[in-house]
Amino acid sequence: MALIGVLSFTSVARKAHAQRSDEVTIQGNVLNQAGNSISDASVRLEQKGVLEPVETKTNAAGAFAFTALPTGHYLLSVEKSGQRSHATTVLALFKGDLKIIDLILEVPGDIQLNSIGSSRPPPQAMEFSDKPNFTIAGVVDWTAAGGHGSDSALRTSEDLARETLTLKPESSKSNGLAVPDSARERNEFESKLIAARASAPESFETNHQLGEYYFHVGRSRDSIPLLLAAYRMNPTMEGNAYDLALAYKETGDFSRAREQVHKLQVHNDSADLHRLMGELDEKLGDPLAAVREEQQAVHLDPSEQNYFEWGSELLLHRAVWQAVEVFRDGTKAYPKSSRMLTALGTSLFAGALYDEAALRLCDASDLNPTDPEPYVFMGKIEIAAPTRLPCIEQRLARFVRDQPENSLANYLYAMAVWKRREQPADKQVLEQVEALLTKAVTIDSNCVDAYLQLGIIYSSQRSYEKAIDFYMKAIKADPQLAEAHYRLGVAYDRTDEPTKAKQEFMLHDDIEKKQAAAVESQRREIKQFLVVLQGQPADTTSQ
Repeated sequence: MALIGVLSFTSVARKAHAQRSDEVTIQGNVLNQAGNSISDASVRLEQKGVLEPVETKTNAAGAFAFTALPTGHYLLSVEKSGQRSHATTVLALFKGDLKIIDLILEVPGDIQLNSIGSSRPPPQAMEFSDKPNFTIAGVVDWTAAGGHGSDSALRTSEDLARETLTLKPESSKSNGLAVPDSARERNEFESKLIAARASAPESFETNHQLGEYYFHVGRSRDSIPLLLAAYRMNPTMEGNAYDLALAYKETGDFSRAREQVHKLQVHNDSADLHRLMGELDEKLGDPLAAVREEQQAVHLDPSEQNYFEWGSELLLHRAVWQAVEVFRDGTKAYPKSSRMLTALGTSLFAGALYDEAALRLCDASDLNPTDPEPYVFMGKIEIAAPTRLPCIEQRLARFVRDQPENSLANYLYAMAVWKRREQPADKQVLEQVEALLTKAVTIDSNCVDAYLQLGIIYSSQRSYEKAIDFYMKAIKADPQLAEAHYRLGVAYDRTDEPTKAKQEFMLHDDIEKKQAAAVESQRREIKQFLVVLQGQPADTTSQ
């Protein structure tokens, strides 16, 4: 049976010159595992219970297209020379969607290739309980919006993917060095370590202990000569060698850190070393090597940390459904991990499963109600999602109740309340939202989003002078806030100040152009993973 895999993500970019705004287009290419185009392959498309199956042939370049389609869930499959794939689901949920789906048709005799064209053996079988049904076979350049929903939702999902990498475990292993708490005690402790090393400069222990101290108080650059001296005296002490690698990493010397880890791996093929190697490969611009190292770390030790790092790497490089799979497995193994649930919610949001994303983030906040991170994530997806999400408003109400002097808590709860307003807005809702936003800017005079939202509220009431004041405060806090410039321009236009309005519109356009270029550059720097689905069952959701 042929296997089908998805190379690139669906795109929601609107192509007005190529299609009508209310129609869907599904197009792409059929390739073999070597990346070569397959011509004259039969591509079959059907909509569950609605559309009669239709077929088209790939052209000489292996391309196919289905146009003028209604929105819905589609099944896509390909056949050639008697080899027929399983069906792959394509979600076309928004009018005007352009779905770019490049399919891999694996036929007998194909040699699997990696991203640079060298032969590669089949992936090693996984020994932990939840064997993944996918392989990361390479990377591809960003070519279109790699996600679902509006551009706002896409940008939010990309931002949250990066923020997911910074989520910390609730507890971490002790570093083994008892560093005093007070500054006075630390100074005395450091003086003793310096004196000990001065009396025995050729001692492994004195160099190691002072190096460890500097490393664990954040002075990585000072720690390196000492840890390196200790390493040369006794390279078999793995703790010292490992912290030397970490110190190189902390100072940005990723190549030397990687070299140090490689030396350690010769004698100890541990999960920690694979995870650290993955972090370094990512820093050195080799995400394909990074994700394989992190998968191997889970293979050796399916710990919470290793699951989290693997899933985060997949999410960062837009392997959304694969990240969902890994984080689901991680939450099964570690149901009390708040950050695992937060990461799962982020992945589900990136896949446009907004309701389920909200539920997982609410679960994360319930595990540790004092942790602000799940609230911040859920507040951002509530703002970006096209509809209200279940459970979020009540959790954000708890956030404000428990942390009333948190500016962000007040702002996010205000936005959740504002989203459920009727049109025209109920007076009580308006007063509640205004009070929350006012408190947010009172607590933090740089809460730019709250200033902007206050301006929007007053503009909706045609109180343009008040709106202008808040828009100007938002711009003072963040001169690059494009939306504030645009709305300020509209307010000036409403108050018969066309010159000022024109100036703000020009500033808006200039900022938007620069920010769009920056976003595109960032997307091109973060390569998308090329995903091959292994043994995909019929009727599964693909990217």
